[in-house]
This record gives sequence, C-alpha cells and structure tokens, in this order.
Amino acid sequence: MAARLVQRCCRRLFGGSTFAPLAIPASLLAPASKTVIARALPQAALASLHTSTLSRQTDKLSVKEQVYSGYPEHREIEELIEAASSPEDLLHVAEHHCLNGNQASTVVIQLSRLVAEKKLETESILQDSRFQQVLNVLNSQLSRVWNSSLLPLLKSLHLLGLERHKRELRSVKQEVRWRLRRLNFRQIASLAEYMAASEQAEDQNELLSDVVKHLELRWTEIGDTRAVVTLMVKVGHLSQTLMDRLEDKALEFAEQFTAEDIRKVALALALQNRRSVPLLRAISYHLVQKHFILSTSVLVDLAFAYGKLNFHQTQVFQKMASDLHARVPEMAHGDVGRCIKSFAYLKWLNLPLFEAFAQYTLDNADRFTVLQLCNVILSFARLNFQPSRSENFYNMVHEKLGDQLGSLDPHLLTDLVWSLCVLQQVKTPYLQSVLAPPFYSQLLDDQTPRGQNYRLKLMHINAAARLECPSYQGPFLPPEALSAPEPPGDRKATPLQSSLQEVLNEVAKDEVNRRFNVHTVYGWQLDAEMMLNSDNQPLPIKDFAAPHLLQSEGTKPPPRGTRRIAFLRWEFPNFSSRSKDLLGRFAMARRQMQAAGFLIVDVPYYEFLELKSKWQKAAYLKDKMNKAVGAEMAK
Repeated sequence: MAARLVQRCCRRLFGGSTFAPLAIPASLLAPASKTVIARALPQAALASLHTSTLSRQTDKLSVKEQVYSGYPEHREIEELIEAASSPEDLLHVAEHHCLNGNQASTVVIQLSRLVAEKKLETESILQDSRFQQVLNVLNSQLSRVWNSSLLPLLKSLHLLGLERHKRELRSVKQEVRWRLRRLNFRQIASLAEYMAASEQAEDQNELLSDVVKHLELRWTEIGDTRAVVTLMVKVGHLSQTLMDRLEDKALEFAEQFTAEDIRKVALALALQNRRSVPLLRAISYHLVQKHFILSTSVLVDLAFAYGKLNFHQTQVFQKMASDLHARVPEMAHGDVGRCIKSFAYLKWLNLPLFEAFAQYTLDNADRFTVLQLCNVILSFARLNFQPSRSENFYNMVHEKLGDQLGSLDPHLLTDLVWSLCVLQQVKTPYLQSVLAPPFYSQLLDDQTPRGQNYRLKLMHINAAARLECPSYQGPFLPPEALSAPEPPGDRKATPLQSSLQEVLNEVAKDEVNRRFNVHTVYGWQLDAEMMLNSDNQPLPIKDFAAPHLLQSEGTKPPPRGTRRIAFLRWEFPNFSSRSKDLLGRFAMARRQMQAAGFLIVDVPYYEFLELKSKWQKAAYLKDKMNKAVGAEMAK
C-alpha cells in the first residue's frame, strides 16, 4: 500500500498535462477567506502544500470527485465521447486524442451502452487496435479512475466480453478490491447484486467474497426498503450472517413495505427455506392492516411462500382466499395449479375457493398437462376435498389420465393411485397398474426412507383393493410385502399417546386385555386394540386369531358376539387448519380400519387433553367405547 501511495503521488506531480490542478493559480487553491495568505506564501512552499493536499485527498475514504474541466481540450474530448452515436465514433476519438484514465473508462462505458442498446457484436470491437489502445491507457492509469466510474467500468468490460484472463480485466477487479473501503454502501450493494447474478470464476468468487464481507460489516448503513429487499433477493443466499442482518433490517422497515416488497421478501425467505417467524408475522400484520390491493401474481407467490415455509396466518389466508375467489375464472391454469398445491401444503381448505378451483379445472381440462392434473388430484386427496360435481369431475380425470398411466413416473403413479384411493375414486386399471409384480418390486427394493414411505402407500392401496373394491379380483401384494417398516427407535411418545396408554391400562384392567402400537397388514398403525365379549367385558386379546396381523399370536377363533375395538388418536397435525376435519390420509385410515371389522374409538387431542384427571379420561374412553358398540348394534 505504501508503494502504491508513493506511485500515485509521483504520478500526480510528474504525470504531465493530464493533471490540470498543478497549473492552477495558487489563489484558487485556498478557501475564499484565506486567499490573501495563500498569495503571500513562497512558490516552493505553495507547491509543497499543494502536493501534500493532493496525496491526502487521494487516500481519503470519501472523495468528492469532480470532472477536471480546467483545460478546453479536456472538455472537448468529453463532449466528443458523450456525443458519439456509434462504436466507430468512440474509437475515432480514442485514436485522435490523448486520453487520460477517466476518459478511457468513459469510452469503455459508452461502448458497452451502445452495444447493449443496438445489440451489436463485440468481437470486432475487442480486436480493434484502437480499443486495445484504450485498454492500455486504462491499465497504466487505473489508479486515477474515479470510484463512480470504476464499477460501471468493470460491468462494461464484462458486457463487452473481455476474456477473464486478460490483464486489464484482472487489474480492474484487483483495483475494486483495494478500493472497497472507499466505496459507499450503495456502490458495494450494486456491485454485490451484479456479481451474484453473473457467472462466477475463481477471481470473481474472491471479489464477491470480499464484497459480501463488507456488506456484513456495514449492514447498518442500509437506509431504505429498496436496498434491503434487493439484497435479500439477490445476495442474501450467499451468506447466512448477512441474511440474518438483512432480516433484522427488513423487520425495521416492514411498516414501509409495499405489496411488491412483501412479495419479494416472502419469496426470498421461501427460496432460501428461512422460516423467520418475527419477519413473517410482521409482513402478515401489514398485509392485513393496510388493506393492500393485491394482484393475482402477488397472491399466487404469497401462497407459495407461506406454503413452502409452512407458516400459518389465518387472516392472511382468508384475505387471499376472498381476493382469489372472484378472479379464478380469469387466472392462468398454471397459477390455479400452484394455488391448489400451496393451500394443500398449508392444509387450508376454503370450500368456496376450492369449489371454484374444481370448476375451473373441469372447464379448462384441455389446458392442464397430465402432471398438473395429477398435482390437483394429490392436493384434493391431502385435504380430503370432494367437489360438489364430483361425478363430472372424476369422469374428466379418468378420461384424461386413463391412457397415460404407463407413461407416468413410478412414484408419481403410486401417488396418483393412492390419492384416488383416499378420494374413493380408484378403478380397477389403476389398481392393476401398481399391484402388478413387475411394478411394485422396483419400489419394494428401495430401503431408503423415501422407499419405505412408498412401501406404506402400496400397502394402503392393497388394503383399498381388498376392503373397498369388491369387484377387484387381483393381483394383490404378496404376504412378504405386508410387513410395515419399523418407525425410528428414538421417536418420543407424544403427550396424547402416553396419556392414552396410561389410561387404557386402567380401562383394560390387565395388560393381556390390550395391545399397543399395533402394525396391521393394511399399513396402518393402531394406537391400541381391545376385544370385548357380548357383555362388553375385555377378553385376553393375545389368545385369539388376528387376521389384521402378519403373524397372529393366538389361534383360537373369537367367541360369537366379540367386537374388536381400535383406538385411534388424532393429533393436531392430523386435521385441516382451523378445522376438526381429518386430512385425507387419516380419513382413509379410519375408513379402512372400519371396513376391516373394527369399531373405531376416536381420541382427538382437542377433547382428550382437556380432561385433567385419570378418572375423567377413563370415563371418556368407556363412554366412547359404549357409543361405538351402541352404534354398531343399531345397524
């Protein structure tokens, strides 16, 4: 740095005609109030004072840069550069005039502007000897280029296609790195945005890394919403520390956000998978309180962001649903599909809105691709939503998808058939396509967590084929495929689960009369199972044959009038948002267990956990059991 400082001072003292201030009268160098003193100084002292002042100003952190216009020839060159309307005009100026560093940088910047505006080829410009002369001037006088021109110069060289290994480009990048401390925050932010968006090489990565570090240190200088929003969108993903700081700043400026700012911030958080609860709460509050008029694209993006982050805010969802409902007929089919999928992730079922979505899908079926239509079915199944015109809707679905089953990805086909089982709309061709040995064998061989999940789905489909499709004749899964994967051993029991087991021990009176965590051949796990005789007294459950188990402990047939009771606990995540309606997966579990001959005792969290004493909980379970038996007898 010391060597560079001496070099700069020497250039300013002996650089020739480009340094007009050395020839300015001494009276113009001093402030107006001290003109007389300046005139009285000896000429040598004045020159020394002027040199010292120049060197200090050169290395000052913030330099007020002004155009040197002391010489008419400088003004003439600058006017010629500004007036040039083609690359040839600019190169002509460079050929016939002696340029300094700033003028050379202006020529390059103007060249890139003309190339971009007129969409010109740059190869001939880069090979032109006059352009090479401009680069040589830049390389020799780069330290004299002002900060305000340095960053546009770097961008212009990239735009013109100068190769990365060229000495001139590397010199400009190095000069930028040296001057980072002297750049204001807006310049650093602009550079970071540009570097983050451009294709990265090793030297660019080094520069970008330095720029990000400066942003991390100077984040308090952010003074407006545009800066914080832009940095979150374009640069935040490069540094977790920087993103933390930007989230703090966004929280500070949240009240000033426009609807478009909120959209960009929410998308930035979603795409980086950052669930910043304080910031999400803040933008949700302002969305509701300010009564923004939200465009359809903003609503679709917000639904995606909230769904991706699994962030629930009822008032925002209600606003989105009410705003979208009237616009559904005018929406693009892709946006409709995205909204359906996003609300399904959020487990938010707004019946009028989803009826409108279903009608739109029915009316515009030809616009939907097979994949988009599959996603609609998967989303409806997740929410257990049945359109009011279900017959027409599913006729359209079968017509569109029936002859496309063979072309679907195996996992997507399994998801589709499983979803149709949830919605009770599955047909024989769908079942045969996934229960055929060549198909299911490739899924059963996958031992990854994803593979185990699809194994369970195949078991559910097999259960639907056996229990809910009497006309289906096969094929079915073989017995060796009906063993449910063991859950992770470190999974802790929930408060509802542990409390239910504790109370059931008292209700059953003896551990031989109950069975906990029962894995069935249908792919569903019962929280508990009991058998009652005709007098509603518990029986030793392990003594009797159990067709729902892969390996039954007992062999005796149950006495006549025996009833099997299945206890199913329902946790908060098993329900639609703000609802007591089970999601599709759990509604199918309940339905299939009932079809398998069980009397179902539902134990929802919102009822059972409200009871304080064991006596109340035991009475609750006994009452539920009596009601289940009574309902079965009434049939």
